[in-house]
Amino acid sequence: MRLQWRPEPADWADAVRTMVPFTRWTPWFAAALGVFSVVLIALGQPLPGVFGAACAVLIFALPGVGARWAFRRNPVAGRTVTAEVVGGRISMMTVDGTAHSEFAVAELAGWAETERNFVLRTAGGGVHPVPGRAFDSTADIDAFRDLLSEALGRPA
Repeated sequence: MRLQWRPEPADWADAVRTMVPFTRWTPWFAAALGVFSVVLIALGQPLPGVFGAACAVLIFALPGVGARWAFRRNPVAGRTVTAEVVGGRISMMTVDGTAHSEFAVAELAGWAETERNFVLRTAGGGVHPVPGRAFDSTADIDAFRDLLSEALGRPA
């Protein structure tokens, strides 16, 4: 199976949300802080209320902004990637040849599937988001999911 995609900052943000559990809770924490801030303002405490609201906005925005910033700083992040999945091995390379990764599916530390990506986690802590748009058909998506499930079990 051959895959090709151009990485986007949202792919990285999705991978971070999937692999770092705390980032999934930041919107809820920001919302709770925002509610408490509104209550403080309503009780006549505008300074701590405005400070809390500003902190809530920062807490909500930081994971996404951090992922976009890391994406823009990475020299190969926005380059088109090709991948070949053959015999339980995945070989990924940028089209211009500046980056290459190859690994056996069975050696991955884990995987997850989101609405946007398959997130592959390597034993060394690396993460490879493979977006759904990389596949030619839903049959290819199903075959890739089956390959991961057979080699690694259920998604994390």
